Amino acid sequence: MAGKAKDGILVHNFVQEAGLKYNFPKKVLLWEETLRDGEQTPGVYFTPEEKLELAKRFDDLGVPIADCGIPAVSEKEKQAVKMIANEGLRNLSVLGACRTLKSDIDACLECDVDEISPFIAASPVHLKHKLKMTEDEVVEKSVESVEYGKAHGVKVTFVTEDTVRSDFDFVERLYKAVVEAGADRLLLCDTVGVMTPRVFQWWIQEFRRRVKPKVELGVHIHNDFGMATANSLAAVEEGVAVVNTCFGGLGERAGNAPFEEVVLALELLYGIKTGIKLDKIYETAQRVEELSGVPLGITKPIVGYNAFTHESGIHTDGVIKNTLTYEPIQVEMLNRQRRFVFGKHTGTRAVEARLADHRMTATKEQLLQIANEIKVYTEKKTKNEVADFIRYYRAWDLEHKGVTPKEFWSIVKKAGLKVPAGAEKELAATAR
Repeated sequence: MAGKAKDGILVHNFVQEAGLKYNFPKKVLLWEETLRDGEQTPGVYFTPEEKLELAKRFDDLGVPIADCGIPAVSEKEKQAVKMIANEGLRNLSVLGACRTLKSDIDACLECDVDEISPFIAASPVHLKHKLKMTEDEVVEKSVESVEYGKAHGVKVTFVTEDTVRSDFDFVERLYKAVVEAGADRLLLCDTVGVMTPRVFQWWIQEFRRRVKPKVELGVHIHNDFGMATANSLAAVEEGVAVVNTCFGGLGERAGNAPFEEVVLALELLYGIKTGIKLDKIYETAQRVEELSGVPLGITKPIVGYNAFTHESGIHTDGVIKNTLTYEPIQVEMLNRQRRFVFGKHTGTRAVEARLADHRMTATKEQLLQIANEIKVYTEKKTKNEVADFIRYYRAWDLEHKGVTPKEFWSIVKKAGLKVPAGAEKELAATAR
């Protein structure tokens, strides 16, 4: 991003030039969560073969760690994780997630994983309403899980759900206990995305002051308020070495920190080398899109359809003269193509460039005539097709996430239960 334009004019990058004191780790490691948390996106399901394909793509990309799933979930999940672990991948450390249960850890061990990440909730609301456990019970189960994993020769990352909404005295006590038990890495989670960058940095500083960990730290951040990338970068600024991500920002609700955003920000804004092959990010994102069934957002940064698309005459003119005017990321490094859309905001420069691509020239009057005709043509179009597409997509979203209402109640009937009257109304509404 930062650098010099073709005429030698400096393009400033004050992320690096401002002279701010960052506490960067020696190395930043991307921990990919697409195969686990990404698959927890409502309606998403990967077959074992698809998981293996994506794991091989991540390995080729240079991703160092991937959570490949929770083997205890099902036999298919166990099969997938084992297939990946036994594939002989070069770069990827294969991690299996597990609850703080010996049976879950055993399921991971049976898959021959390199690492495990036993997790348990830590906030009062989770302890009271979900786990129905006391703080003492959580500490006991956590220590037991870490010790059990270490005794079986695997690397152990201890994880707490909802870490940042937990009581800090309890967080301190719990994490000190698991470090003493032998945890190799500690993962801190903003499970519902409520942190802001400045507050998160304070929180990490306070965590370090209290726990004084001598092991690696990582973060897992959700995007409920749209700050997952910003908070991930704030954590790196505070010395956190491991960042959890998902391609395209997949995950529960509003998703997780997007892989592509975190990587490109580290590389281009901070100048931190991630070891990721940037030219393979887009094709991998597209494959995740195809297998997950979740379309990449039109305006999604880096991998979205409009990320390198221009229509405005002012912007098009600038990009044609020098791409750095309106493109902070160069398409060549991502192996993408720049696109110009001809519509209401098109100017003569875009028309001229399009004609030049076909070795054609036109007078200024002709260029202006063509541009004006494009504007008139665009504004005459009705919005019917657009509205139809939106309605179709909304209906598709309702009908293709998991089983449909019709399929659900059919399964209920097979179990010997009678479909209630309220369900009949639901089915009728869906049919409409």
